Amino acid sequence: MKLASYADGSRDGHLVVVSRDLTQAHYATGIATRLQQVLDDWGFIAPQLEDLAVQLNHGKLRHAFNFEPDKCLAPLPRAYGWAVVDAGGGVRREAGSFASPHQPLRAAACCEPALAAIAGDLAAASDAAAALDALRLLGFAIDWRIDGELIATQAAPVVVTPDELGDAWAAGRLQARLHALHNGAKQVPSDVAAAPGEALARLARLRALRAGQVAGVALGALDLSLAPGDSLHLDLKTAAGTSLFGAIDLDIAPPAP
Repeated sequence: MKLASYADGSRDGHLVVVSRDLTQAHYATGIATRLQQVLDDWGFIAPQLEDLAVQLNHGKLRHAFNFEPDKCLAPLPRAYGWAVVDAGGGVRREAGSFASPHQPLRAAACCEPALAAIAGDLAAASDAAAALDALRLLGFAIDWRIDGELIATQAAPVVVTPDELGDAWAAGRLQARLHALHNGAKQVPSDVAAAPGEALARLARLRALRAGQVAGVALGALDLSLAPGDSLHLDLKTAAGTSLFGAIDLDIAPPAP
């Protein structure tokens, strides 16, 4: 299933189920109103949302509506933690606050994309196999840094259960391509591979993780020269070109007059 959080004036937004092709949505009212509720009681709530997703994908919900990504907050705006694990196993712990996929930046910054793995409860010292069992949802996020200092973390509008990834998901690994448009100009897509179970196990090496912890698997900094007034469109897609999590669209504030 695919889930998103529509802005409704609250800090956490209102949970919606999104169709597989990212065109339709339906409020999850009556099952859960925010994503953290689902993570806290996954075994009971997730099957109900799965049933709703099946009906949505088959066009059987009368009150379905067009999915509009620009109405989304981050799927989990206030996570219990956000930490990025790099290719060498190093861990960079950050605050657990995620900006919406369309929130502008006030200054040009370095772009560091990551696969975001949202866990359920995970015991300390769990191995990668146990961490995969605790994996609940996957998403796409970007850290923005100036001189090494984090200024914002943005999240794509949709998170998905691994079974929704199709051929892009095999043996606990995501295989995808990162597509970018810089000021409307297409950049060469880059192939990415990520193992979220290993990242979650790395975070749980010394302490237990609680439902709502997010582990980022670093996908490598983008080699782009950004400037005030620029725009950037980023999307993780399958080899066939299908968007997995919806796009992050960013505008950098223009220079002051």
